[in-house]
Amino acid sequence: MSDTATSENTSDDIRKTVRDSYATIVTKGGNSGCCAPVVSVACGGDENAPADTMAPEEFSRRFGYSDEEMNAVPEGANMGLGCGNPSAIAALKAGETVVDLGSGGGFDCFLAARQVGNSGHVIGIDMTHEMLAMARKNAEKTGHKNVEFRLGEIEHLPVADNTADVIISNCVINLSPDKPQVIAEAFRVLKPGGRLAISDIVATADFPDEIANDKHLLSGCVAGATPVVDLEKWMTDSGFGDIRIDIKEESRDTIGEWSPGRSLGDYVASASIEAIKPGGDKKGCC
Repeated sequence: MSDTATSENTSDDIRKTVRDSYATIVTKGGNSGCCAPVVSVACGGDENAPADTMAPEEFSRRFGYSDEEMNAVPEGANMGLGCGNPSAIAALKAGETVVDLGSGGGFDCFLAARQVGNSGHVIGIDMTHEMLAMARKNAEKTGHKNVEFRLGEIEHLPVADNTADVIISNCVINLSPDKPQVIAEAFRVLKPGGRLAISDIVATADFPDEIANDKHLLSGCVAGATPVVDLEKWMTDSGFGDIRIDIKEESRDTIGEWSPGRSLGDYVASASIEAIKPGGDKKGCC
């Protein structure tokens, strides 16, 4: 078998693991999402796992969401699947077009829709049919007219070139088997001068084999985490400028709770990732 075929099979396996995990969250429920793999039947697949896991609201609160934000979205949209609050760093403006990579139940899309207003537009992308159906149902609950959800992989976005003013994503890029391609797609879809505002898990130390090879920790937002130096290189190679990666050291304690006894916080942390696609109007506003 060729190296290319092996790589493709590995990518397909990764996508299936992730897709199945997130579909199960919708169809069978579970705890506050895939960021707690060992104690989540929904994400980790361990049917003997304890059920007394963290509520989505508490999970989201720890990663920067306010009670007002959580109360502003349709019931069921917040499943506690993130590792930060990308809207808090995106500085969204009325009339902007936003694309959310891995939109899940639509939590971040609905928050973005409030900020861009009726003159703006929000596009959520997700590869899981069950998540997509839930997001669309959530949109119907509130009558959002400036939000839409599209089926697609974040490595191959169903969005035209130079569409978005801002791309957001919340704890999703680490799940991709081809992260450089995701970054390149984000660059393609952004308008010149457009902004990247991502919350994700990054690797801060080498994984031991028992973490690196754990499929539950892959769909649990840990084993697929990228070292900051690699992430910066991929962003630079794609053409991004003004790259800023801010590691949230305070996140390590919560991450350590995802799989007690394995010290996950020693290896990964949440980070805010920002960058600009060069071009656009460089004139000052003041």
